[in-house]
Amino acid sequence: MSVLAISGALLLIAAQPGAPGAVETVREGGTFKIVFHATSGLDYVDPALTSSAAGWAVLDTTCARLFAYPDKPPPKAYHFVPEVAAGPPRISRDRKTYTFTLRNDFRFNDGTPVRASAFARAIHRTLAPEINSPTLSPGAQHTRDILGAADVLSGKRNTAKGVVARGNKLIIKFVRPAPDFLHRTTTTFLCAVPPTLPSDPEGVSKFPAAGPYYVAQFRPGERVILRRNRFYRGKRPHHVDGFDIDLRAVTPQEVVTRVDRGEADWGYTTAGIYFDPNLGIAAKYGINRSRFFVKPGFTLRMLAFNSARPVFKNNPSLRKAVNFALNRRAIINGASDPRASVPTDQYLPPSLPGFRDADIYPLEHADLAKARELARGNLRGGKVVLYTNSTPLPMAVGRIVARQLAEIGLDVEVRGFPLHTASGAYYAKLANPGEQWDIALALWQPAYVDPYAYLNQLMDGRYAGGTNFTRFNSSPYNQQMRRTARVLQVGGRSRAYGALDVRLARYAAPVAAVDILKEPTLVSPRVGCIVLRPVLDLTAVCLK
Repeated sequence: MSVLAISGALLLIAAQPGAPGAVETVREGGTFKIVFHATSGLDYVDPALTSSAAGWAVLDTTCARLFAYPDKPPPKAYHFVPEVAAGPPRISRDRKTYTFTLRNDFRFNDGTPVRASAFARAIHRTLAPEINSPTLSPGAQHTRDILGAADVLSGKRNTAKGVVARGNKLIIKFVRPAPDFLHRTTTTFLCAVPPTLPSDPEGVSKFPAAGPYYVAQFRPGERVILRRNRFYRGKRPHHVDGFDIDLRAVTPQEVVTRVDRGEADWGYTTAGIYFDPNLGIAAKYGINRSRFFVKPGFTLRMLAFNSARPVFKNNPSLRKAVNFALNRRAIINGASDPRASVPTDQYLPPSLPGFRDADIYPLEHADLAKARELARGNLRGGKVVLYTNSTPLPMAVGRIVARQLAEIGLDVEVRGFPLHTASGAYYAKLANPGEQWDIALALWQPAYVDPYAYLNQLMDGRYAGGTNFTRFNSSPYNQQMRRTARVLQVGGRSRAYGALDVRLARYAAPVAAVDILKEPTLVSPRVGCIVLRPVLDLTAVCLK
């Protein structure tokens, strides 16, 4: 991107999505306005706790990480590069020890230099008992396999033996090979934080940050104010002076309406809301033209099987029967507008490198003959409990699924529970071994874009009771997942994961994939420098 100073303003040359080669005149500075729904938008501004798409998008502007995804559109957006790390780490042959050397030019917004201790503290905050009570926090899922992490989680120690910080040298040791660790460093959970930052179960609301921006004010349920870090010397683009975030939208529809009217520059809400016929956004702006964009997403909607319960435990025939019995198109139509997602029978998103479209199960209709053949003799009583979010659309989906599975002899009881973003209560309930669910409607949105996050974290037995809330635990498939994770060559690794994805879905079927959600983005007419990864890259935006 070239920059020319003209009459106190800046002329930026940038290509708009949907308008290749377009040139736009924009200015440096100004305040970017954001709006979120009061109960399903931003959960925290604390890196150790934020686990919503809205929270990740906001903290991405404040975060300085060892490695980061570049502020570029796909496919370059998904190839991470060193940020605070001076270059690639030294990795031991057994892939259990990573040694990083840090750059010396990163500073927090209070002027304090970023040292290795900033990342050591970030790791220890994700493991702090007060953050992880009563269940493991999302951040701990990325650090629990560090040597000594169990002692921190249990409160026996404040620091893990496997984390050593000396000046600009950071050494991290794991109890087992961690082939995906560089991907984990790209998450906001591992943002650099001040070495003395306390661990608060309610989340710290204001603290120095080392990214292009920092949180100047956070009033839960009201607003967040981000301002530019004047000490930032990194390479990320950052054009606006800051962000004013209103957290008080009463409904998801209000988020879209306020952006449509230009009262806000951007907001984040459920994909289907953007296609609400009463709002008429697609008809008004078209898709991928100027203000409304729809890009392939990375969120998997699925029906998860509880492999620890009698009905589905060691019962791949019934799990496959359910996959054949599903009419995915009917489920999608019952959940949202069909333009908001694409049906799938596999676990890796089609836009992820290595994906192989194998046509394992029907996408537009059910194959009841095949489903009944597989279910015969494997129903084990035929009574199952389906958990879902208690809001109207998920409950409607649950009833659709119940009717579809009745065709193969399953009697499905649908139970709805509240899904509260801040507490993750629904997913904590699924991970609780005492809960009596057999099938659960769930969304899987990893914190980083890599096949390991979809297959290993969701289905490897070592993560059972954590990210693997289905408790699928198969020794042969555990070995295959771990062996695939150790493949080092980028192309070879992608192909290996693509093949493993097909095998898991075709033969083991630990979950029934339904669809991959798309990522709609609506912006105000004054927004420029639009980079979609596929969510709007807030750090890169500018104002016309």
